[in-house]
Amino acid sequence: MNTAPLQGIKVVDFTQVQSGPSCTQLLAWLGAEVIKIERPGVGDATRKELQFDPNEPSYYFLQLNSDKKSLALDAATPDGKAILTKLIQGCDIFVENLHPGAMDKLGFSWEEVHKLNPRCIYGTIKGFPVSSKYANLKAYEPVAQVTAAAASTTGWYEGPYNIPTQSGAALGDSNTGMHLTIGLLAALMQREKTGEGSFVYQSMHNACLNLCRIKTRDQLTLDRIGYLTQFPQYPNEKFPDFVPRSGNTEGSGVLGWTYKCKGWETDPNAYVYVILQRGAKDFEKACAALGFEDWLTNPDFNTADARDRHKQEIIERIQQFCINKTKFEVTSELSVAGVPVAPVLSTKEIMTDESLYDGNTLVKIDQGGNIGTFVTVGVPFTISNYQPVYGPCPTLGGNTEEVLTALGYTAAQQEQFKANGTTAPMPKPAAK
Repeated sequence: MNTAPLQGIKVVDFTQVQSGPSCTQLLAWLGAEVIKIERPGVGDATRKELQFDPNEPSYYFLQLNSDKKSLALDAATPDGKAILTKLIQGCDIFVENLHPGAMDKLGFSWEEVHKLNPRCIYGTIKGFPVSSKYANLKAYEPVAQVTAAAASTTGWYEGPYNIPTQSGAALGDSNTGMHLTIGLLAALMQREKTGEGSFVYQSMHNACLNLCRIKTRDQLTLDRIGYLTQFPQYPNEKFPDFVPRSGNTEGSGVLGWTYKCKGWETDPNAYVYVILQRGAKDFEKACAALGFEDWLTNPDFNTADARDRHKQEIIERIQQFCINKTKFEVTSELSVAGVPVAPVLSTKEIMTDESLYDGNTLVKIDQGGNIGTFVTVGVPFTISNYQPVYGPCPTLGGNTEEVLTALGYTAAQQEQFKANGTTAPMPKPAAK
């Protein structure tokens, strides 16, 4: 029995680069038929971005487009518009992430698509909410982060590196795709009740802000009492009227910090993150594991509030505990005692951990040809009665004939589409 949750769902994927493709890839892995629209002769921009081989698609593209079908189509031509219209009339979900106004100009706005297929769910990704005063900004990854309070609270809190810092992990792109997926799945459930598709609008700004929502908690607290006890600036520094950068502190009320471990001089990831919880019993266990039993009777440390006031002394002493041990030794010793702790892992360390190749954390996909096998992140959750099958990425236009034939176009018509630039690039005029 096929238990794929989205079996029978057809998706027209008019997205490119990362935010949109990360959404549609998840839909494909959950069993939907995803038809990716790509410009003839060019394809998705990521095919040729950060390539490891000029003759092969980049890992950037490969990691975002597994199990999709590629239709080479210029939707701006009359025949291209007709083909896209047919696709939309027979699909369940239409997804796009072009710049504001692009789909309207092309003739496939939400209003037009809804007329063509009232059951079609229309998903769109834009940089900002419609009401935002920044709605016309180009929505690059860092743009979403810096306008959603991520960069103002991330980074070091003093010294020359006290500057707004965006994450290099594309939190705005992939995260936005995941948020849109939630919206589309909700819209599918809604359609079961209404019989009608809806318009799902997801901004990169809102997706980033959702990840940073805890900072709104901090701002409310700061407005109320004028300080934040969990921040390294407390208690010795005066707080501004906005949430400052927090360095390596844990986001809640516990005392967390990153500590150097053996080998840190040459290994930039020879670090461990250790958390002291606020509860008295948890603190006792931590003191026993660290060998700091004297803290239990010291009024500077034996309560959570006292530890907030003396956090710098705590950080310095735990650092002494860690400095001559590897990050894995520290993790092993403290975790046995129930202390929240973890090594700082590089991407390479994660990708060489065979225990993570479980079908949902990391997966190996056989692309074949000169590429062979590549690694990507799988479906981030598990379903008890369904395990995705991870297939290769399509070649540019590799499914054009299949898709057009299924739409009822004859071989002669398909040849005409190639000749007029609808499904194949027009030949360049000969140089004079």
